[in-house]
Amino acid sequence: MKTQTKVLDKLEDAPVLGSIAKVIKANMGILIGFVVLLVFLSIFAENFLSWANIVNLMRSVSTNAILAIGVMLSIMLAGIDLTCGALVALSGVVAVLSMTQFGLPLPVALVAGTLIGVIVGLANGVIIAYTGIHPFVVTLAMQSICRGAAYLAAGGKPVTVRSEAFTTLGNGYLGPIPLPVIYMLVLFFLLYLLLNKTRLGRHIYALGGNPTAAKYSGINVTRVKIFVWAVSGLLASFAGVVLASRMSSGQPTAGVGYETDAIAAAVIGGTSMYGGVGRTSGVFIGVLIIGMISNGLNLMHVNSFWQYVIKGVIIIVAVYFDMRKNKGNVRTGF
Repeated sequence: MKTQTKVLDKLEDAPVLGSIAKVIKANMGILIGFVVLLVFLSIFAENFLSWANIVNLMRSVSTNAILAIGVMLSIMLAGIDLTCGALVALSGVVAVLSMTQFGLPLPVALVAGTLIGVIVGLANGVIIAYTGIHPFVVTLAMQSICRGAAYLAAGGKPVTVRSEAFTTLGNGYLGPIPLPVIYMLVLFFLLYLLLNKTRLGRHIYALGGNPTAAKYSGINVTRVKIFVWAVSGLLASFAGVVLASRMSSGQPTAGVGYETDAIAAAVIGGTSMYGGVGRTSGVFIGVLIIGMISNGLNLMHVNSFWQYVIKGVIIIVAVYFDMRKNKGNVRTGF
């Protein structure tokens, strides 16, 4: 391992290889886990490495990937966002109802479905920033509100839509690549730019690492918090609209448990529950690991209920190692 690290250190000076070497070095632990899982599933899960399954895997993880970006940002502020799963349902229902009941054109319906997430995210951010209530409590309450609103709007049952243009949004392809995968890759690239190339990204790291120092250094703490939860809401609603497009319906039951997968992907990817630490590449690998576990177990005909058990164990183990790494540097409160 030391020899590999020395090799990576030397490669960091190279223009292109340097960037790759930095990513590998920063994510060495989870990359090893990723490779071990990949080898295991390629041996024991039939057709795991087939092109059809790879396409299906990437399309299925795209929803969790988009949610994980928003959850990652909230965790980087030592918070959480439990609203995303319920927002997936509510935004999908709103988008479909906008077309079927109100006769709105597709672009307006898409904006309406996405806008609901921005509104909910802004509400989360404002409450968290101005009241001091912990994000866990705020977003848990908002999760219940959004889920109830989805059921009320849909009348407790799925609402369907017949629109080829709408279904193409979630089922179309760009060449051999499904459109949801394109959305995922573009959003991860934008996340990378936000966190590594902008002043706002530096403020997110600073606020998550030491909120008191961030405040006294002139960072607008309130604005950063509101921005983070608004973006998380925006991403959740976008994922919900795309999912509704894939199913040609808005379903009030959609997104149940999605927040667990998003949190698991974020913490596996190295996002610290104590704030101030998070890597775009790490979360992307975490998303792939969670998706591979679900996909591989399905191919191996393992009872799907075991997936919940495994993901729960993964979260506990990841947070435990995060605690060990941050021992003596743990802060409480928000």
